[in-house]
Amino acid sequence: MAVVNGAEWFQVFLGLMSAGAVPAPIDPSEPEESQVAAARSIGAPWIWRSGDLHAVGSPRPARADRRAGRNECLVKMTSGTTGAPKGLPVTHRQMQADGSQVCISMGIGSEDRNLASIPLGYSYGLGNLVLPLLLQGSPIICASSPLPQAIASDASTYKPTVFPTVPPLLKALVASDVPRNSFASVRLVISAGSPLAPDIARSFLEKFGLGVHGFYGTTETGGIAFDASGAATLLGRSVGKPMSGVVLSPRSRGRFTVSGPAVSGNGHFCPADRGSLNEKGELVLRGRSDRVAKIAGRRVNLAEVEAAIRSLQGVRDGFAHMAGDGEPMLAAAASTDLSPREVRRRLRTVLASWKIPTRLVALREFPVTPRGKTDSRKLTQLLSTPRTATSISTFSAERQISADR
Repeated sequence: MAVVNGAEWFQVFLGLMSAGAVPAPIDPSEPEESQVAAARSIGAPWIWRSGDLHAVGSPRPARADRRAGRNECLVKMTSGTTGAPKGLPVTHRQMQADGSQVCISMGIGSEDRNLASIPLGYSYGLGNLVLPLLLQGSPIICASSPLPQAIASDASTYKPTVFPTVPPLLKALVASDVPRNSFASVRLVISAGSPLAPDIARSFLEKFGLGVHGFYGTTETGGIAFDASGAATLLGRSVGKPMSGVVLSPRSRGRFTVSGPAVSGNGHFCPADRGSLNEKGELVLRGRSDRVAKIAGRRVNLAEVEAAIRSLQGVRDGFAHMAGDGEPMLAAAASTDLSPREVRRRLRTVLASWKIPTRLVALREFPVTPRGKTDSRKLTQLLSTPRTATSISTFSAERQISADR
């Protein structure tokens, strides 16, 4: 089903389940070819789009029926930004557990009103918007547009109390001219989907008087950790403490296992992220296990470099990549108004000299995917492009690009 947020989304979603089918929400903003490819990848013979069913000629039309027989209520689609999208079947029990964990850990009740600025069909939207409504009747206000002015206007008019969102939208709201009192009714702002720079959290607090609460989870596990106080997010210290019903167990090389009733499969899953619990019992993420590279025989954790860039005053986001066809070169991008030379100077106060990127690019804003996450493929392409070929047209004329070696 490729349906935008609104009443039709629930009509189709619940109607399909009532008919014995297994819905698989996909991004309605994706091109039709991408939607068809996603449907075929999970063996779905039909897509509900534009108010009707459209055949996609799936080679495995019976797969959805087999899933329904195993008490699977839907298929979550993983992000396709790093490869072909994949489908993850989820049972009724797992979805109910995810919704309950979100409501308990975040203190969301039936009297709360969620402002839906994220797609309902994403794992984040399912856990924080759809399930609170279905399980306990927490109303949803569907934003009329993803633009900051429209969201602020909707918040001012319909008085939501909970605002689940993503870092790019928080950045846009900070940079916009929307009135400070636009979110006066909101008591809880949640940020998930990608790391939130402390600088943005501080700016949002200063502009709107609202702290941001970090939230971390995966498609396979649902919610994992939540920053209930907002202090960890403001300081960039962690992603919060494990949520209600979630157990984290350490593994070798900084990996950890997530266990709980919301976890798909057998109730245990090991994310690709590396992390550990600090002295406060909070989960500190230390990058993905596949993002460790060698430079002159020394291991460099790209996530550590990114975290150091984000920690700098005046920097909104950071990205690191190993570039070069021959000898590997550490390259990085910073979303900032500072010059690359100034970013490099500040990095020397928080990183060893051999961890300072050889190439540093400064961007006003990072490109984002339709899911609101940083578009790592575009940034990788930029950082892998020879310096002489780098130009403003790499992304758009509105974004300023400068580089420093």
